[in-house]
Amino acid sequence: MLMFLKFRNFSHSIKSTRLKNQNPCFELFRFCHFDSKLGLGSSSLTPTLSPQKPQNNVAIFWDLDNKPPKTVSPFEAAIKLKTAVCSFGFVKYMVAYANRHAFSYVPQVVREERKQRKSLNQLENKGVIKPVEPYLCRVCGRNFYNNEKFINHFKQIHEREQQKRLNQIESARGKRRVMLVGKYAMKMQKYKNAARDILTPKVGYGLADELKRAGFWVRTVLDKPQAADVALKDHMVDMMDKRRAECFVLVSDDSDFVHVLKEAKSRCLKTVVVGDVNDGALKRVADAGFSWQEILMGKAKKDAETVVGRWKDRDVLKRLEWTYDPEVEKNLHGMVYEFDNYESKDECDGNDSEDGDIDNIPDGDDVGCLQKEDARGWWELDSNPEVTSSQSC
Repeated sequence: MLMFLKFRNFSHSIKSTRLKNQNPCFELFRFCHFDSKLGLGSSSLTPTLSPQKPQNNVAIFWDLDNKPPKTVSPFEAAIKLKTAVCSFGFVKYMVAYANRHAFSYVPQVVREERKQRKSLNQLENKGVIKPVEPYLCRVCGRNFYNNEKFINHFKQIHEREQQKRLNQIESARGKRRVMLVGKYAMKMQKYKNAARDILTPKVGYGLADELKRAGFWVRTVLDKPQAADVALKDHMVDMMDKRRAECFVLVSDDSDFVHVLKEAKSRCLKTVVVGDVNDGALKRVADAGFSWQEILMGKAKKDAETVVGRWKDRDVLKRLEWTYDPEVEKNLHGMVYEFDNYESKDECDGNDSEDGDIDNIPDGDDVGCLQKEDARGWWELDSNPEVTSSQSC
């Protein structure tokens, strides 16, 4: 039995030695720490890098009363805006303010699309035209060649099923409610994705829902003049006081926000304006400005990189900038004078001990005059010639 254990240990040591010789990386892993994402067979053995410098937090404030999305859908406009602003840092806050009328407003482009869809439905009912591809129900998978029949099918079956699920979840409590939410989560999400393209919103054109889907925090204010502007200003100032963001992006053309942008710049915060007025008051005050056309075309994202580089250069120059402080200069000049006076005194004492010559030592009046003359800073120049002559003794 003892011989068997010795033979087993001996064979195990031989196998481990062969393994180290065949793949020396195993021995290296014992003493070095590599990234956990790298596998044992990975060819790259780069050690873990130090954490990157955290990016600046960016906050987006959207004045929907002044600048609602008109040419494109609200969801697409919000995503394009977020993509362009990402170049300035990490987008942490996205806020939109508007009153009730802004959410009930329907743009002209959406009205024309609805009229065109209505006329097509009438032609399909009469049999004049037939769609090239059938209308596919993305919930159950059925095909329809008539749009009105397709919408009726969706409302009568899937909309009722969705309402039943919501009622069950609303009536349940505790653990049962959690189980129902988990059970119906995928079906409810599937219904929402399909209903977004099929059903027409009852109020407006779904501005609030689309912005929420894009990640915006949407707030409805009272139907009072300038209510949205006041709420937006207060929110921006509150975030400035708490230093929650280093870059503020304002989507508006309203000149009432000029004072808020000036306040942000006085606190050394970056400001960006998105609006259609090229030479507006906001763009003249802000650090950078873009139009909606540049946001939608993707040009703003490229220009944002140039703006960030310009900001970095300005920060470097500001750190290297020399600032003049009279008190510091006076103290520094006094310390230099005392040091020079101390050295001259030591030299004079050495000359007295060696040569005994005291003819070159100035008397008390001369020393006082020199102290008065040297005590002044290099920047303090006397414009009165009488005072100059009296001080020069």
